[in-house]
Amino acid sequence: MGNSFGTLFRISTWGESHGGGIGVVIDGCPPRLPITVEEIQFELDRRRPGQSDITTPRKESDTATIVSGVFEGQSLGTPIGIYVPNGDHRPSAYTEMKDKFRPSHADFTYQAKFGIRNHEGGGRSSARETIGRVAAGAVAKKILKLAGDIDVRAYITRVHDIEMPASSVFPTLEQVEASPVRCPHPATAEKMIERIKAVRKDGDSVGGIIECRVRNLPVGLGVPVFDRLEADLAKAMLSIPATKGFEIGSGFSGSVQLGSEHNDIFINKDGKIGTETNRSGGVQGGISNGEELIFRIAFKPTATLIQNQRTVDTDGNETELMGRGRHDPCVVPRAVPIVESMAALVLVDHWMRHQAHCQSFDFGGK
Repeated sequence: MGNSFGTLFRISTWGESHGGGIGVVIDGCPPRLPITVEEIQFELDRRRPGQSDITTPRKESDTATIVSGVFEGQSLGTPIGIYVPNGDHRPSAYTEMKDKFRPSHADFTYQAKFGIRNHEGGGRSSARETIGRVAAGAVAKKILKLAGDIDVRAYITRVHDIEMPASSVFPTLEQVEASPVRCPHPATAEKMIERIKAVRKDGDSVGGIIECRVRNLPVGLGVPVFDRLEADLAKAMLSIPATKGFEIGSGFSGSVQLGSEHNDIFINKDGKIGTETNRSGGVQGGISNGEELIFRIAFKPTATLIQNQRTVDTDGNETELMGRGRHDPCVVPRAVPIVESMAALVLVDHWMRHQAHCQSFDFGGK
C-alpha cells in the first residue's frame, strides 16, 4: 500500500514521527557486499535534525542498528533490517492538531482517506519517515561505488529567490558540506543562511531547489516504455515530502528553444560515442546515454508556520491555528541527503535490472 519502492532492489519503510522508531527493510541486496553501520550512520547524520541553527531544534541522535541481513561486515543476500529509535518526543505540542487541520499538511487527506490519523507530528506523513530511505540509500551508494565508481551528488542551487551562479563543475562532498545550507557556492550560501534566519524570526518559511548530478553512469539504464529512467527518478523525487516539481536536463527552459538549439549532437569522445552538449540531462528515450545525469527538484516552503492561520476543525467549523512543535524554516538543506538516497535507490535498481536483462545472456547475436 505505497510503503515499498523498487523492483529488484526493493525497500519497505515503516514508523511514525512520534512512535517508537523508524525502520527499513532492504530486499534484494546482493550477498558479500561490505557494509558497516558507520557508513549508514554517516548518511543519517547528514539528515538528522538539530545539526545547525537553521534546522529544527529537535534533538535526535538517529542512531542506526542493523538487525538482520549483515554478518561479519558483509551482506548475506537476505533482507537487511535497519532500525532507528525516536528519542526526543514532545507529542503534547500537537494536542491542538487533533481536532484542527494544519494548512497545506496531510492532516485532512489522511483523515478523509483512512478515517483515522496520528496527529502527533504528522505520523506517517512526517519527513521523519525518510530516515529509512537514507539508511537504504547508504547501501545503494556503496553498490554504485563498487559497481563503477558512480558518484551521486546533490546540493542546493536556490533558497527562496536567492540563486547560486550556474556551474558545470561537479562539486565535491566537502564543498557541499562546508555550509549548513549545503550550497557549494560560499558567497551565495551565506545569503541563503541569512534569509532562512530572517524568515524564521518572523515565524515564516521558505522553499528552494536542489540539483542532483550523477557521474560515471553507464549507458543503458532505464526500461521503455513505462519504466523510463527519468520517469522512475521523477516518482522517487516527488515521493519526498514537500516536493512540488521535477525537471531533467534543460527541463522547462528547453520548451522555449528551437530544436536546432536544443538537440545534443553526437560526437566521438576519445573513441567513445558521446554528445557535444547535455541538454537531455544524460537520458534519451528513457535510457541513460553515458553523459552526466542532471536533474532538479523544487521544494515548497515548510507548511508549519509559527503564526496564526485560518483553518477548520474536524467538524468543518472555521477556526485559527498556530503551528507548534519544532520545525525547519526551510526543509531544503536536510533534503539533500534524501535526494541523493532516492537517486541511488533508483539507479541501483535499474543497474540490477539491466544486468539481469541485457548482460547475463549471450545468444551469439551480432
